[in-house]
Amino acid sequence: MNNPLDFSGKVVLVTGGGKGVGKGISERYLEQGASVVICGRREPEELPAAKDQNGNINTATFFSCDVRDLEQVDTLTHSIIEQFGRLDVLVNNAGGAPHADAATVSPRFSESILRLNLIAPLNLCQKANAVMQKQAEGGNIINICSVSAKRPSPGTAAYGAAKAGLLNLSQSLAVEWAPKVRVNAVTAGLIRTEQSHLHYGDEEGISNVAKTIPLQRMANPSDIGDTCLYLASPLASYVTGADITVHGGGEKPSFLNAHEKNE
Repeated sequence: MNNPLDFSGKVVLVTGGGKGVGKGISERYLEQGASVVICGRREPEELPAAKDQNGNINTATFFSCDVRDLEQVDTLTHSIIEQFGRLDVLVNNAGGAPHADAATVSPRFSESILRLNLIAPLNLCQKANAVMQKQAEGGNIINICSVSAKRPSPGTAAYGAAKAGLLNLSQSLAVEWAPKVRVNAVTAGLIRTEQSHLHYGDEEGISNVAKTIPLQRMANPSDIGDTCLYLASPLASYVTGADITVHGGGEKPSFLNAHEKNE
């Protein structure tokens, strides 16, 4: 039986794939033999690399691209086709937002957050779909969303709204672009990356946050990568328009804490 997770001969684009969650996703596809393209405004000091199933070191290819710039996205798409001849998987991972007070933040700031987390993925989806629809095997698009799309997101209100939009977009495109292209979303919870200390403090702070999660740990980038592997594989051939939540069981309802303190 052939390995359903073998991506040999497949071309995968991971936006923001040089660090954090994106790097974890890239490494998972590299392990399975895919030709992985990552993009960003700056090339990472070290490209994602992993040993594939044959024991060979498989390294990602970098293309410079600010995903908010449509002309650069056009150039990126053309460059991928010119070098690799196809595009099988798009993972819209690039995104994020700094903390900002919704009452005082500038409209320009809010527009930039929406552009990065919603408009840019939409533009990339369009470009990828145009390529995938012409391929005999079609293709897969995976949009990395966030639990901020489904719960209040104080301090990052525009980000939460953008991710909610991306979640709905994924469902709409799945209907429009079937059957050749499958479109799914991964709703990620708290993830431990090289920048976790900026959000959660030192190791003790990270440990305390992890204890609030039912599985008693934050996700690793590879956990998100595993989900992306599944969604782009034949194992998920009947899965489109889905939202797979990867959050370790979520957040314990706050009323339970209040109840426990009163016991």
